[in-house]
Amino acid sequence: MRRREFITLLGGAAAAWPLTARAQPSGKLTTIGFLGGATEPATRTWLAAFVQRLRELGWIEGRTVAIEVRWAEGHFDRFADIAAEFIRLKVDVIVTAGPPVFAAKQATSVIPIVFATVADPLGSGLVASLARPGGNVTGLSLTSPDLAGKRLELLREAVAGLRRLAVMANGDYPPAVRELEEVEAAARPLGIETIPLKIRQAADIAPAFESLQGRADALYDSPPPTRFGSVPSRSPRGCPRCTSTANGSKPAVSCPNGPNFPGKYRRAADLVDKILRGAKPADIPVEQPTKFDLAINLTTARALGLKVPESFLLRADELIE
Repeated sequence: MRRREFITLLGGAAAAWPLTARAQPSGKLTTIGFLGGATEPATRTWLAAFVQRLRELGWIEGRTVAIEVRWAEGHFDRFADIAAEFIRLKVDVIVTAGPPVFAAKQATSVIPIVFATVADPLGSGLVASLARPGGNVTGLSLTSPDLAGKRLELLREAVAGLRRLAVMANGDYPPAVRELEEVEAAARPLGIETIPLKIRQAADIAPAFESLQGRADALYDSPPPTRFGSVPSRSPRGCPRCTSTANGSKPAVSCPNGPNFPGKYRRAADLVDKILRGAKPADIPVEQPTKFDLAINLTTARALGLKVPESFLLRADELIE
């Protein structure tokens, strides 16, 4: 789906200056292919942050750069097709995040790829090392697996008496599977029973939720790859502290100790700028997050009958009403 008209909503003006981008055929603008794995409503603020930062760096849509935006709508089978389309369009760099990064890398070893977020890019084999990625891929690590224990600790604090925890992860996304395993390992010494839910397509989600009837006290959703764009908006019966995190709904506790995603997309624009000015992805270190946010959705918490401790509220970076 083409969403280039969305860019005009950002407004503002910035002066363009001569850019030392790679040589282009006469009349052809430098082109960025932006592959959004989820739906536009779910991630439009991330795209906006990316485009705004590009403008600040002098890359103006329609003047100094063309931006081809495609949304996979959470359908994994579209990742490879969109990547192939970008290759046909001869884009100068591909920007994406999560599972689509692997599809893009498989599709091309020549076109630079910048990922705004990937959980464990080193452990998953996406890059040779964080300091020197090698190949045509670089970006920003989500470090989700390393934070699994901390997230579980915060969830225990928010949900008193947590004993049975459902863990949802994309079974076809190695970093998500690793995070699931990290949660299971962290839960074991705490006496918490884990119920793994490996999701591979949108059709798997509703049955997975139904299977939790009377079996789980809370749900740990490994973000963001499980958000296929078609998730039940209600909690499964018997799991009063479970909630979905897609289609505009937000969890009661959102990304505990998770990175600032708009900030990561702004930083991805900086990496794209370096590449378009001549730097090689192989030589640009993969960056790890330094700022983590804890957001609490009080409206959702009340709907779930969840009383969030005052001490927990005081530690939040954002309270959503």
